[in-house]
Amino acid sequence: MKNRSDHEHEDEATQDHLDLSQWDDEYENAPVEERDFDNVPDGKYQAVVDRVELTTSKSTDKPMLKWALKIIAPHHVGRLLWRNNMIASPENIKWLKTDLHTCGLTIKKLSELPDNLEKLLDTKIEVTVRTRGDSQNIYLNRLIDAGGQDAGEDGGLDREMDEQAQEIFN
Repeated sequence: MKNRSDHEHEDEATQDHLDLSQWDDEYENAPVEERDFDNVPDGKYQAVVDRVELTTSKSTDKPMLKWALKIIAPHHVGRLLWRNNMIASPENIKWLKTDLHTCGLTIKKLSELPDNLEKLLDTKIEVTVRTRGDSQNIYLNRLIDAGGQDAGEDGGLDREMDEQAQEIFN
């Protein structure tokens, strides 16, 4: 097993082989573009689960499920929405279980979640964005398409919304 210093040494060796000096002038003269992304306006959106990971909260060090949801329709296509499910109380667990169920993922024990995270990817869902004060909340409303999961006879598919998403991507 490699320790951290072994990886750092490998990274340094890789960096030594990269000669970026040919780009020094362009880098020096390149303008820095200021990016100020406003929040996505409140409303309902169709989104796909782009990324999902189990991690810990930086502020509380408690476990959480972190979602990256990419908007696919009707407006603000391509923008990302972030949702975190904290795993720190019975109320948190209830919200998490509801969100997983909304996405078509049914597990018997929470300890099964890490082995099933991949099943959430590419799941299409309807979400509601709601702003209260300085915080923006993302609510998972309903399943549109379970992606690669087996979600029953019709897959939970809303045909009209799926057709709209297909128009965007095709």
